[in-house]
Amino acid sequence: MRQFQFNYINDTSFVRELRKLAQWCKSMVISNVFFHIYTESDDEALITSLCSHIEKELPDAKFMGCSTNGNILNGEFSNSQTAVTCTVCEYPDTKIEIKQFVLTPETEVEVTDEVVAYVRDNKWIKGVEMLVTLRGLSMTGFCDRLDSIRDGVEVFGGGAFIPNFGSTACVFSNDKGYMPRGAVFLFMGGEDLHVNTTYITGWKPLGREHLVSRANGVYLNELDGKPAFDTYFRYLHINNDEHFFENTLEFPFVYEHNGISILRAPIASLPDGTIEMTADMKENVLARIAYGDPWTILESVRKGAVGIRSFQPEVIHVFSCAARRTFWGKDEVSKETVPFQTLAPTSGFYTSGEFLRSHGHVNQHNVTLVISAMREGDCIGDYDDHFEIKQESITGTVSMINRLATFIEAATNELEEANAKLAQMAVTDALTGLFNRGEIQKQISNGVKIGNKVSLVMFDLDDFKSVNDTYGHKEGDNVIRGISKLMKDTVAQMSQNGRVGRWGGEEFMILLENEDADKAVDIAEKIRVDFSQTEFPACGKRTVSIGVAFVKENEKADAAVTRADNALYDAKSSGKNRVVIAE
Repeated sequence: MRQFQFNYINDTSFVRELRKLAQWCKSMVISNVFFHIYTESDDEALITSLCSHIEKELPDAKFMGCSTNGNILNGEFSNSQTAVTCTVCEYPDTKIEIKQFVLTPETEVEVTDEVVAYVRDNKWIKGVEMLVTLRGLSMTGFCDRLDSIRDGVEVFGGGAFIPNFGSTACVFSNDKGYMPRGAVFLFMGGEDLHVNTTYITGWKPLGREHLVSRANGVYLNELDGKPAFDTYFRYLHINNDEHFFENTLEFPFVYEHNGISILRAPIASLPDGTIEMTADMKENVLARIAYGDPWTILESVRKGAVGIRSFQPEVIHVFSCAARRTFWGKDEVSKETVPFQTLAPTSGFYTSGEFLRSHGHVNQHNVTLVISAMREGDCIGDYDDHFEIKQESITGTVSMINRLATFIEAATNELEEANAKLAQMAVTDALTGLFNRGEIQKQISNGVKIGNKVSLVMFDLDDFKSVNDTYGHKEGDNVIRGISKLMKDTVAQMSQNGRVGRWGGEEFMILLENEDADKAVDIAEKIRVDFSQTEFPACGKRTVSIGVAFVKENEKADAAVTRADNALYDAKSSGKNRVVIAE
């Protein structure tokens, strides 16, 4: 497999390059020739002219392309508006086919069904590349239906970019020509063709999690019960105006989907604060705003390249989000793509969304680098090419951004840890580490409300006042901690659904859910016996009285607690150091 890459300058130079390719192909044994054309222009006349030149000079060649937000040639950002790559297959068994469809909400089911059926009926297919116009479409259903493509077939691609909001993204191919709302699929395979894919993010979550409280298709209405736009204004001071898209490109949301972390970038913000996304975000998922970390990105590139290197590629294709181009800036943008050129000729474009099949699911990504690699023939021995990215290569603004992002991440982690400790303190008794009364009461109420089988075991230390009066409060605290540990350990050993709380002073409560009635009595009796045999440093051995109540059908939580308390009173009044079961 060979690849030739060049920028389009004018028709004269373009035809000259095509004729060189035609002459080279005539002198070689080849099986297929196919072109990728990427252009920052949506000029139909220009695109049609390019296609006609290819059809004239290489009539057997296939071609496909789309409008972009910039192009990648030889691993680097191309300063030319239009970039062209020509891939030549040399093995006779390699097959290439292109199909193009009109893609609208009304046709997407028909399109995906036809693609799935075509792959099913053609066992030679090993990879499917797609170029898609995204604006106005929710791609979730589109991707979900492509999950049905048979196992073992790689699926990858990118979304055509809209050069500006006054124009229309487009795709085109030798199948149906220029199309403003469409999808082009390149099917590749054969016994000797091999395809390998991976993806790279490097974007880190910043700040706290937000609950998607209301969403409808591609429209993200509310986060945490408030208009979704409020999150961008509050944390980033991004206004709800015509610049919203450009200002949020570098700040996507990150959340878990199909077992992997997915980034989602906004397209626009509506007057009511609803955010239009490139793909659905389902309700009740937790999402965080994310930001690029240059060192993490380059480390991810290094790790991704290890797998690609061992694959021994002959051609590498890159689909990189437009947000990554914005993030790196003109001077640094090639840092994450040019290293792949050391492995094989690398080309691609900057997209409005990226597609990749992972773990059987076709996912739409944003702010992601999707890499596809191809090779004809088997790997030959060990591959010793050295691939390394030096962190010191990060300079200027990007370096400063990295340090700020690291600072914010560290500060966020510290705040989350502090909040977790505060949340724990709010439900925990400081002396014993057990649940406090408010929390154990809430859990009792919840258990009764749900209708679970609930048992209550209420404890009171016998003659505890005399311990404090005679031996001091320090010894009293020792006794309270001792009974608390014993209760906690015993419940953990004997019950799957038990919780222990300090009811107040020297009183304690055990809540058991979905346990047999005998289990509550057994736990109570074991704690009573074990505690009576515990020796404390100053006050020696002590005892405890216990009341047990089984919550009756339709009984309120307060009523059950009162019965447990009455049983405890009976245990006290009948001699202490005993277990009494409430009627």
